[in-house]
Amino acid sequence: MSQETKITPRAQDYNQWYIDVIQAAEMADYSPVKGCMVIRPTGYALWENIQRVLDGMFKDTGHVNAYFPLLIPESFFKKEAEHVEGFAPECAVVTHGGGQKLEEPLFIRPTSETIIWSMYKRWIASHRDLPILINQWANVVRWEMRTRLFLRTTEFLWQEGHTAHATEAEAEEETRRMLGVYQRLAEDHLAIPVVPGLKSDREKFAGAVRTYCIEAMMQDHRALQAGTSHMLGQNFARAFDVTFQDDAGQRQLVWATSWGVSTRLIGALIMAHSDDKGLVVPPRIAATKAVVIPILGKKADPAVVLAEARKLADETGLGRGIQVDARENQSPGWKYNHWEQRGVPVRIELGPRDIDSGQAVLVRRDTGEKKPVPRAGIAQALADLLEDIHRSLYARAKAYRDEFTFDVDSADEFRQKLESPGGFLRTHWCGDGVCEGKVQEETKATIRCIPLDAKPEQGACPFCGKPSTRRVIYAKAY
Repeated sequence: MSQETKITPRAQDYNQWYIDVIQAAEMADYSPVKGCMVIRPTGYALWENIQRVLDGMFKDTGHVNAYFPLLIPESFFKKEAEHVEGFAPECAVVTHGGGQKLEEPLFIRPTSETIIWSMYKRWIASHRDLPILINQWANVVRWEMRTRLFLRTTEFLWQEGHTAHATEAEAEEETRRMLGVYQRLAEDHLAIPVVPGLKSDREKFAGAVRTYCIEAMMQDHRALQAGTSHMLGQNFARAFDVTFQDDAGQRQLVWATSWGVSTRLIGALIMAHSDDKGLVVPPRIAATKAVVIPILGKKADPAVVLAEARKLADETGLGRGIQVDARENQSPGWKYNHWEQRGVPVRIELGPRDIDSGQAVLVRRDTGEKKPVPRAGIAQALADLLEDIHRSLYARAKAYRDEFTFDVDSADEFRQKLESPGGFLRTHWCGDGVCEGKVQEETKATIRCIPLDAKPEQGACPFCGKPSTRRVIYAKAY
């Protein structure tokens, strides 16, 4: 990468800014296969850290990992009518293998409910076999017509949890629990404030009884769905005849959930925090949390400064989380730009004067603020600064979301606010999916969620005038 890498300002062209940030940070590139992407090491390191954090959360809540096939028989999808109707248009289908036409076409996994529940039928006989709490880390393929790096690609990486329970109450508890896990991931690690809520029937997952989600606001005031958790009821158990003998000796259908997040979270992170200089990565999820830049003055002995820089890196206690940029063929300014574009939370500058005075200079990526720190206390000072950066990023994103969240009570105000400035529009809704569909057709806005903390409030739907008992969040979305 050269210093001439330019990033289009957000105010000039937000969509181009987003692509520029990804390419300047070398996070991903376009694949020779249309609609697919190559995730480069900088981007994949973020996904690895998201995996690490989430996998720990899953195991702390009793879940285990497994793996199921990429190829799913067509007949499996046809067993759950709503499911196949929802996914068939996006499916890639294998019709030939080994040079011959297959007896039955195989769908390349768009989601795994059907093949997993075909296996659960084999594994579940008694209430003693329940619950089953399985997660899988996998790739999926959905044949998208309009793609965008990380946000919407034909193939992407994700995790999908699939659980089986003896009672409706247990399944509902699991669905809510996993939504809480996703909220903690978003807020405690990605520094992205989210609104947990319930999807309308029109927006729910194909085959679900209820879909819960977390919704985030991006810097262009659009919403992004950052995670979903589905209460599947007994739909898939019924489709695949998965029953168990309860403690009274009666046969009962199993209750199900599924839940997932994907590499779209990386797109959310980019759009929630980054600026016109490039990527900004929250410290708790950053692979490289700090970089040491040796300042090699004309009179300085390069070997001495580089040795001190490496020693300083060891003193921070960050291990693999810190790098020393020892390249002698690039200026400090070039290196500053290089690491700013990659979003490293803290830059540590160390020159001959700093060595002589026993200090180093810490520079925040989020604000650019510089602070000299004694070498003797570098580890604690850096740890405190990284935590402060996380809190600051979260507070900034939450203040931004709150600034662009509006209570709207008329159709005219809805259209005006949606056009400019955009954002989350808290609006009464009659509960009618037909009315909801008309609003989407006219304005391109959708109900992002019915917030779980929404208080009862009497009102009227601004579009049809019918009574409403609560507000929902409408927004344009990715």
